[in-house]
Amino acid sequence: MKYIKDYKEGDRMSDVYMCKHKQSAVTKNGKPYDNVILQDKTGTIDAKIWDPNNAGIEEFDVLDYIEVHGDVINFQGALQVNVKRVRCCKEGEYDPAQYLPVSSKNIDAMMKELLEYIDSIQNSYLKELLMEFFVKDEQFVKAFRNSSAAKTIHHSFMGGLLEHTLSVTKLCDYYCRQYPLLKRDLLISAAICHDIGKTRELSLFPENDYTDDGQFLGHIVIGTEMVGEKIKKISGFPKILENELKHCILAHHGEYEFGSPKKPAIMEALALNFADNTDAKLQTFTELMNNTTDTGWLGFNRLFDSNIKGTRME
Repeated sequence: MKYIKDYKEGDRMSDVYMCKHKQSAVTKNGKPYDNVILQDKTGTIDAKIWDPNNAGIEEFDVLDYIEVHGDVINFQGALQVNVKRVRCCKEGEYDPAQYLPVSSKNIDAMMKELLEYIDSIQNSYLKELLMEFFVKDEQFVKAFRNSSAAKTIHHSFMGGLLEHTLSVTKLCDYYCRQYPLLKRDLLISAAICHDIGKTRELSLFPENDYTDDGQFLGHIVIGTEMVGEKIKKISGFPKILENELKHCILAHHGEYEFGSPKKPAIMEALALNFADNTDAKLQTFTELMNNTTDTGWLGFNRLFDSNIKGTRME
């Protein structure tokens, strides 16, 4: 099997992949075509079926495993497949484990490092809260280890939520050393908890799609509620500390237009917002660079609100 990460412009695709996304569309000239996203454990690639009524294109749907024949091209700095033929595969023709994207980093090692940060918390209430989630709640831990951090934008792979959380926690730990006024226990606890709502916002792979809770509430509200549920079990948990922690979660997107119910009102919330934004943006850029060999201008990117350019080490 040839993995998606190994394709380059000019290659011929002829292998089995999972259909992550499929949407019918129409060209400006009124000709129907299909937008498809193909996936294996190394990532995804956009594909276009310009002639869906062709006899060589068998009917298929999202999450089907399909044998794809087509040409790999470069379109606006990103690889894309012009699909010529598609065949639906039957069980036994593929190994599902080859098609679920997973973090390139060791999940056990990352979890161990996150638990070390929890062990470093001095405040007994915050430490007990974190232990309730990350040690005692086996169902939560399983979901947290296997969840992605997003549907498509960044860390959209198994272990992605853990990888993102650990990165944000490390950045916050650095901030605490640089800016002594920051309350380390509060900020590290908020960093570890800031995206726990994503375990309920997004379904696990292979779907990795928004749940009803995710659509109605979103991970910020869900995560705040989850923290509140655990705090109810901890006798004497200080109300001001609860509010500060919840505020950090509620404000971690920084601006109302980015889905944040509150803007940062305390130093720790501001630091968390910067750490979360830094890791999300740099990881997004990293994934863009990993999916192209082009060092020229790649066109306008909506997330960065700018034309972006590929770069490589000399």
